[in-house]
Amino acid sequence: MIKDKKVFVLGERDGVPAPAIEECMKAAGAEIIYKDTQCFV
Repeated sequence: MIKDKKVFVLGERDGVPAPAIEECMKAAGAEIIYKDTQCFV
């Protein structure tokens, strides 16, 4: 469903970080256009 789609990844420091989400999206065939891990405290 996300194959060949452009994806904006926003992860959380205490939750799921952006690099982990990025790897899942790449495995599903998505193109990562931006990734960042934020701290929402």
